[in-house]
Amino acid sequence: MSLNFKDYIASVPDFPEPGVIFRDISPLMADGAAYAAATDAIARYAQDKGVEMIAGPEARGFIVGCPVAYKLGVGFAPARKKGKLPRETVSASYGLEYGQSTLYLHKDAIKPGQRVLVCDDLLATGGTIAATIELVERLGGIVVGTAFIVELKDLHGRDKIKNYDILSLTEFDGA
Repeated sequence: MSLNFKDYIASVPDFPEPGVIFRDISPLMADGAAYAAATDAIARYAQDKGVEMIAGPEARGFIVGCPVAYKLGVGFAPARKKGKLPRETVSASYGLEYGQSTLYLHKDAIKPGQRVLVCDDLLATGGTIAATIELVERLGGIVVGTAFIVELKDLHGRDKIKNYDILSLTEFDGA
């Protein structure tokens, strides 16, 4: 019997602002069996795609991607915000509700031709993941899939990354 991951996601109304329902993966992470099951499900997906590297945006992409990388015995490339990476980087900017943000990867984080899975906790509007994909591809990596614990269907993030294979362990309607 498989777990219903939705049972391990807390819905917090009016956070971080009125009208928003925050989908919190903390209960899933707090339950060893649920966290392991989510990691295993994403690792199986990655293994079937011949993944050689995992990339994830800070900070929750690390929470999802690092255990998958460990399970597969592959590396992890962190996509960070400005000033967090000490060596030469490439950058990609993306839109936010109120402005813009930028992610960075070390120039040597991804090898040309390397098969990469991009992971994050949640797919919402798709901007963060699209920027991470752009970084991987600018370095010559091949994005063979994306993986998320939660997908917010009504925010249509899937549309922004529609040319990529997408695994979502659970889905919600309602922002």
